[in-house]
Amino acid sequence: MNCTQCPVGCGADRSVRSGACSVQGLKIAKYYLHPFEEPFISFRKGSGCIFFCGCPLKCRFCQNFEVSRATRGKDITAAELADIFKELEDMGADNINLVNPTHYLSDIAEAVSIYRPRIPVVYNTHGYEKIESLQRAADFVDIWLPDLKFISEEMAARYTSRRDYAKYALPAIEYMAQKEPAFDENGKMLTGCVVRHLIMPMGVEDSIKIVNFVATLPRTVYFSLMSQYTPCGDIKDIPELQRPITSREYKKVLAAVREAGLENVFLQDRSSAAESFIPKWDF
Repeated sequence: MNCTQCPVGCGADRSVRSGACSVQGLKIAKYYLHPFEEPFISFRKGSGCIFFCGCPLKCRFCQNFEVSRATRGKDITAAELADIFKELEDMGADNINLVNPTHYLSDIAEAVSIYRPRIPVVYNTHGYEKIESLQRAADFVDIWLPDLKFISEEMAARYTSRRDYAKYALPAIEYMAQKEPAFDENGKMLTGCVVRHLIMPMGVEDSIKIVNFVATLPRTVYFSLMSQYTPCGDIKDIPELQRPITSREYKKVLAAVREAGLENVFLQDRSSAAESFIPKWDF
């Protein structure tokens, strides 16, 4: 198959060579019960996260740098991925959380055809998506969990390999935002959409634009404002990214959230801005 699953559309035959995502085949770095997602996603026993390797964005500041560059990881088959779904269920996972799944959509669909999880499936994405790929994923996704990283083309070009990030992310999130939320009797999310945004150092102006965009989405959408930026990755030539955000930056964005009238909001404790919150990779 010539891969066109993400907006890059590199056309690589990933059975024989790597695509723009830096991977061929199906490769994962870790799966486990993750306790640090939003409360109604991690819930009681943890979100059954599966971390996929490679990424078309190539964020310079990625906290999962080794994984996104596919310099580590384990090759598996779709049948083995289906077995992981079952194993996470047996471990008591509250959902199956597909972390960075975009460029593996065909493999995931095959795995789901072998074994469809009995618990909600979370599509945990960077937001750089094609609508047609999301429409295909909608057959098995219950909860959309997209990042909205930037609106600014300049920031996208400086910090990632994709200047056109917002061109694809904004309509993709508008599509995902149509998912109506539902919860069980204990408050665990069963379906819905949670939009995440990580405040960047010197990025307040763009963050406020993102807040105002989220305010145009259906009021049923949840917004998770993240403040845990930690200097990581390949940023030695990007001076502004070599520090966490300041209290002043955080408070400015928080004021914009209040002014926009957003209601369903998660705020992250700034004490989580530490490398100790980055997973230890198994493969």
